[in-house]
Amino acid sequence: MNITEVRVKLTEAKKNRLQAFCSITIDNDFVVRDLKIIEGYKGAFVAMPSRKLADKCVKCGCKNHLRARYCNDCGTQLNEKRALGETKGKFKLYADTAHPINSKCRDEIEQKVLDAYKEEAKRAQEPGYKPPAMDEPDIDDYEVIKNKAEES
Repeated sequence: MNITEVRVKLTEAKKNRLQAFCSITIDNDFVVRDLKIIEGYKGAFVAMPSRKLADKCVKCGCKNHLRARYCNDCGTQLNEKRALGETKGKFKLYADTAHPINSKCRDEIEQKVLDAYKEEAKRAQEPGYKPPAMDEPDIDDYEVIKNKAEES
């Protein structure tokens, strides 16, 4: 595997643990978006793209994320203890959508992404800095654009 490009978009709030969003290109053929750089207790680390886990309402069958207290569709109150098994005192609420399957690959991704993050953080200190454009809008952005077009 050869990581041929890393793009970094720094976040605005410096007091936040989330420091940046990233995308990587592998072998000039495959892009993985929405990697996150998070400031942890032992320093920065790379979190893989993830989605909220969901389950179905027992009354109507609508999918609801595990932190939801009420069904998004019918309004039924949901059981608060729906999260998957506890790990290190925390319930599993998210699942990675893309992730390395061995430590060598994880280490390589983390090293390249953190190096690119440090370089971007240095550039951000320079006068006239302009953040790089992350080439395509997210799917959620397409929904907003589509909904606005339908309203007009």
